[in-house]
Amino acid sequence: MTVNLSEERVAAPAPPVKRPLKRVVLELVTFAIVGGSGVAVNFLVFNVLLHSLHRSAMVATVPASLVAMGTNYLGFRYVTYRDRASRTRRQVALFFVFSGIGVAMESGLFYLGYHGLGLHGPIESNAVKASSIVLASAFRFLVYRTWVFQHAEP
Repeated sequence: MTVNLSEERVAAPAPPVKRPLKRVVLELVTFAIVGGSGVAVNFLVFNVLLHSLHRSAMVATVPASLVAMGTNYLGFRYVTYRDRASRTRRQVALFFVFSGIGVAMESGLFYLGYHGLGLHGPIESNAVKASSIVLASAFRFLVYRTWVFQHAEP
């Protein structure tokens, strides 16, 4: 039987770092504020195209979502996720790929409500638009925080 009398000790692995709930809540709040400004842009462009310029509903919803996507990138990059890794081509590409998926989700959901359920009036079309934005935003929150705006490697 051998006894180790040296002072060398093997360090136990560090426990995984857990993000405090407060930090996640703050992230969600700033995401909602930036996203809310994007929603305002989205609704503004959507309503101008649909009700003022009399474009079709799908012609109105897609560009509205694309314009909001551009403004949201700036807000997420410089407000919500400013403490994350700096802007890279990969980050920008991922943002626009996942945002494009979000626009497709939002547009598909809008199409179902507007055409499938026949919700054509100004109030109904805006309610369908809001519902589609909320559902697509849940997807965006998860993918942006997980894959797009990652923490810098230590």
